[in-house]
Amino acid sequence: MSDNSVGLVKPHYYTFAEPPDEMPLDSGGRLGPITLAYETYGELNERASNAVLIAHALSGDAHVAGRHSAADKKPGWWDYMVGPGRPFDTNRYFVICSNVIGGCKGSSGPTSLNPRTNKPYNLDFPVITVGDMVRAQARLMDHLGIERVLCVVGGSMGGMQALEWAIEFPQRVACAIPIATTCRQNAQGIAFDEVGRQAVYADADWCEGQYSSQGRRPVKGLAVARMLAHITYLSEESMRKKFGRRLRQKEAYGFNFRTDFEVESYLQHQGESFIKRFDANSYLYITKAIDYFDLQRDFGSLEKAFAQVSARFLVLSFSSDWLYTTGQAKEIVRALKINHKNVTFCEIPSSYGHDAFLIENPHMMKIIADFLGHVYQEESAR
Repeated sequence: MSDNSVGLVKPHYYTFAEPPDEMPLDSGGRLGPITLAYETYGELNERASNAVLIAHALSGDAHVAGRHSAADKKPGWWDYMVGPGRPFDTNRYFVICSNVIGGCKGSSGPTSLNPRTNKPYNLDFPVITVGDMVRAQARLMDHLGIERVLCVVGGSMGGMQALEWAIEFPQRVACAIPIATTCRQNAQGIAFDEVGRQAVYADADWCEGQYSSQGRRPVKGLAVARMLAHITYLSEESMRKKFGRRLRQKEAYGFNFRTDFEVESYLQHQGESFIKRFDANSYLYITKAIDYFDLQRDFGSLEKAFAQVSARFLVLSFSSDWLYTTGQAKEIVRALKINHKNVTFCEIPSSYGHDAFLIENPHMMKIIADFLGHVYQEESAR
């Protein structure tokens, strides 16, 4: 491990909302008890003023940096951003990341035991929203003794959570950094998510969501869902450069229905890797939460949604992202400016598409480090 790695880390778990004090949900239902899996890096200062909350995207989890054991082949999913001397400098900041409710990496979700039946919830788990995810995170901040977070940051669905945090808890957020995200899931995004869900439903092993009780897993459907989604995370340019029309370990077409092209093999690998680490029902719940995300619908207009925020904003987009475009990021910026809020915007040149925020980019790293450092200095002088 490099000198500026956070090294070996371990997950923590916090359980709250024990009956009869379950957490109210946007659906009108209630959920409890709730367990959140989370990891922390660095130390919370005496004023509890240096907390950075990282929110993950659809397929992410709490393991944002470091390794759980020396044998781990890969570090956490945003490792290059977290550690001594890195943008989220653990010599300076206390960094937290939790797995969202509805997930399958230690937090309460459809794979969790339903206390009423002592069996997995499966589809009896209530449908949740991004707002529900954020309110659960707020309970975790209470548990950690953090009244006001220095920063909430995330890409994609993580960016949705950053926006929701700034709106729902305006006095608890000093700054928000939504990256490669949107203020509402558009029709194209909903369409891609629905095709992915239909792929899961069509798998005979889905068993109407009750597959765990029958010892089955809808891996074929989930793999197809992941393959489709992964296409939206790339760009035409990155796919052309990486694959083009190159054939896979052959010099001529096979004239059959086996794999011919490199890009086919790559997508199959993405699907096969995903089914080893993710649950199909969690995929359904989280994509539905993304599809329900619509700040304009929730508040009547985007301008009203941001009317009460007090956080400073750094909004980032990527030039080749066609899932959550620069135009969508500018919608957020315009609404903030109409409300005379403090907002900085940057479109970062990249050929990597939506997933660019997960790929080491010196431009993004410097912008975030400088912005956060400036906010930290201001907060320290309060």
